[in-house]
Amino acid sequence: MARLFGTDGVRGIANEEMTAELAMSIGRAAAAVLTQGRRRRPLVVIGKDTRLSSDMLESALAAGLCSVGADVIIVGVMPTPAVAFLVKQYKADAGIMISASHNPYPYNGIKIFSGDGFKLPDDLENRIEALVLDEPETITFVKNELLGTMSYRKTAAEDYVEHLTSTVPTSLEGLHIAVDCANGSASATAAMLFERLGATVDFLACEPDGVNINQNCGSTHMEALQAYVVEHKLDAGVAFDGDADRCLCVDEKGNIVDGDFIIAICALDMKQRGKLRRDTVVGTVMANMGFTKFCEENDIRFVATKVGDRYVLEEMELEGYRFGGEQSGHVIFRDYSTTGDGQLTAIQLLCHLRRSGKTLSQLAEVMVRYPQQMVNVQVSPSGKLAFYNNEAVRDVIEAQKALLGDSGRVLVRVSGTEPLIRVMAEGLDEKAIRAATQAIAKVVKAELV
Repeated sequence: MARLFGTDGVRGIANEEMTAELAMSIGRAAAAVLTQGRRRRPLVVIGKDTRLSSDMLESALAAGLCSVGADVIIVGVMPTPAVAFLVKQYKADAGIMISASHNPYPYNGIKIFSGDGFKLPDDLENRIEALVLDEPETITFVKNELLGTMSYRKTAAEDYVEHLTSTVPTSLEGLHIAVDCANGSASATAAMLFERLGATVDFLACEPDGVNINQNCGSTHMEALQAYVVEHKLDAGVAFDGDADRCLCVDEKGNIVDGDFIIAICALDMKQRGKLRRDTVVGTVMANMGFTKFCEENDIRFVATKVGDRYVLEEMELEGYRFGGEQSGHVIFRDYSTTGDGQLTAIQLLCHLRRSGKTLSQLAEVMVRYPQQMVNVQVSPSGKLAFYNNEAVRDVIEAQKALLGDSGRVLVRVSGTEPLIRVMAEGLDEKAIRAATQAIAKVVKAELV
């Protein structure tokens, strides 16, 4: 049985893999699994990003949920972390976000949160998957007065923004920034958030039309934001992805301040204020070698997990850590959120910037980034599976690791959300790491495409 759920929910091209029928089935199965053994009517919150297909999938999910007796709260266009927050706020049993995050608009997906605001663990995803693919006939449909109902919560954006503003002790008054909403979910909340915090804001990519989400904008395309910040002499720029669970920044000189830098800046500030639990930060194996060196120099313990914010969060919950994230801009402030939250990250960083009296480029000097090269190789579905046992690929990876030695490292992994093999190398010698990624990518293409 092929898995429906990847590292970040179910995802595929809308109306091809991610169909209305599949969404309806997932809605039914999710309600059955998440409310098993409970007597009261289940309640589910549904949010979505701005993709053209999100309306279709929203309707299908709601229909599936109502058909098995679940009531639905529709919150409309909303960031993924907002849905995670609102599930708890509205005392719902589950939350469902319709989004394909940073992917282009033809894709869409479904992420499910449990009643406590956390992404579902593997065992619950497996049970939902089994109901959808193997045992759909076991799902009980209801009739008459037991049918579920739909309601619309018009205050959802305000409820979420009120929560975000409560997490910062000072305003952002005096800062002039640019905010790139990626023509996605942040378009529904960012203006209200930054206006309440007093920043002067120029908004970019904040006019979604259903097809322009992530299109040459947002955290995956930073060039326009970089140029805008420099041209208009702003204090900083902030970029979100399509569902606003990621945040990357630009300093006043136009340099990208990625997740590693953001985590380093905030971790050091939190440690100095006694807010960094056990002086520990959780990240992934993708963290830059410069970040590891930053932690060593500042007596901060760094715990590395597999790639994926869910694994970062699992480690945090397991050991009681309160701060972590990824180079990609998923940053988890566990005191305030159960998932990565781009807007929360932005205001935490900007609040520190405002308090410090420094420029963002000065704050970023806490860490020196080692040169890093990443090549994404598109492969076939069978190629993704064959990666783990292909001797030629394994041999070239080991050979390049040996060439780099202690001055660098190689990391090759299968994407959890796209048909890609990601080849990364980093180290002191930029020419050597470029050669390493090219050598590995060449063999991956020959063997797995």
